[in-house]
Amino acid sequence: MEPFQRKDGTAKEPSLFLLSQWMDGSPGLTAGFSGRAGGVSSAPWNSLNIGLHVGDKQGDVIENRKLLTEDIGWPFEAWTCAEQIHGAAVHQVREGDRGRGRSSMKDTIQGCDGIMTDVEGILLTSFYADCVPLYFFDPEHRAVALAHAGWRGTVGGIAAETVRRMSEAYGTRPERLIAAIGPSIGECCYEVDGQVIAEVEALMNRLGLSETLALTCMIPEASGKARLNLKELNRQIMIKAGILPTRIELSKWCTGCRVDLFFSHRMEGGKTGRMASWIGMAER
Repeated sequence: MEPFQRKDGTAKEPSLFLLSQWMDGSPGLTAGFSGRAGGVSSAPWNSLNIGLHVGDKQGDVIENRKLLTEDIGWPFEAWTCAEQIHGAAVHQVREGDRGRGRSSMKDTIQGCDGIMTDVEGILLTSFYADCVPLYFFDPEHRAVALAHAGWRGTVGGIAAETVRRMSEAYGTRPERLIAAIGPSIGECCYEVDGQVIAEVEALMNRLGLSETLALTCMIPEASGKARLNLKELNRQIMIKAGILPTRIELSKWCTGCRVDLFFSHRMEGGKTGRMASWIGMAER
């Protein structure tokens, strides 16, 4: 079953994709992914653009962010986000970080693509238009994390680094973690060549993937290019980091195939909006 359950809003309500099973099983937890509909932005960012860095009106983006937080029942003051530089650094979000980046790029958490916290009342968020959103929840220590994994972050091992940092900061046991890989571009729409192929091959060698698994992660083409399955590659990294395969949810939604539902940087020529991933634990 698709873990990210579609919740369509009206023209004035955001379209959301909820990790419903996680939320049902853990009262106070919220986690999900936004679609492209139900916001106030005009073309080419129409309409639920969540990214402040893509040329859209700042006021429209802030209004879209407020619409999302209101719809999930959280205060906008809780919205907390990072700069995202396609790296593999993970920042521990503490109470003093609450609200950073919610209304301006100037006060985002700088220089990282992963954020984690065990502080209730903080809504972690990050932004996408094809890259892979990674979700982590440690129910034992009530800690959560998000990681933004494009091909560079994937090759850099941000999924494994998130597990390592959660273990270091919170005592997280990888085998007790639950994880999810959200809507993103699939191998059906993601053709790569040159440097990307070489770096992914090097990563798969480091992971010790079998030939069969390697062919699932990257499918060669007669042209010398390849189709890259970033979702499966991140799943393999998570497994190597100690997360049990049965505790990893994998979305089938492809942002490239479904530009009616999602923004896609690749399919829309780079001029488009951004979706948000989010996760947080409400204050008890």
